[in-house]
Amino acid sequence: MKSNSKTRVLVICALAVVINVVFGSVVSMLSIPLLFLDTLGTIFIASTYGMLPGILTGVATNLLMGAISGPTSIPFALVNVAVAIVVALMAKNGLTLVKAVITGVLLAFICPLIGAPIRLALFGGFTGSGTDIVILALKGAGQELISAVYWGAVTGNFVDKIISCILVSFILKNKQIVKLIQGYN
Repeated sequence: MKSNSKTRVLVICALAVVINVVFGSVVSMLSIPLLFLDTLGTIFIASTYGMLPGILTGVATNLLMGAISGPTSIPFALVNVAVAIVVALMAKNGLTLVKAVITGVLLAFICPLIGAPIRLALFGGFTGSGTDIVILALKGAGQELISAVYWGAVTGNFVDKIISCILVSFILKNKQIVKLIQGYN
């Protein structure tokens, strides 16, 4: 292991936080329905360096978002922690395409278990994202609000988390990126 490996990991974690914030903000500004891309960096770090750096990246992302856009982003750090844990466990021997899809599906159901109650408590279930359309449709079909928020979030996360995991899987196949994360020139 190189002497600068901890520093390298921390720098890459910081870059991953920036990726989470920038991609999440751009997708939000463009109002792309059912897509967030705000956990790409967390997924990358957790699949590359493991659970603790992934958790650090996820929590730092939400703290930074809290500083930028307000404190309501901070409780969602719990969702990012769950992302890091699931991805780290699933990617122990690499994040293949098949593992990426399975991980994305798992995250699609696990993340809303944490995020839906937070979304309900902070925003009454509606955040202004494309997922709100699904929640409104489910509510209109007679579902209780908590159920509509959960299943609406599952719908959005199903698209977002699978795409995010697949993107990271493809990124990790790039030889230059592999050299960078392993610390070779």
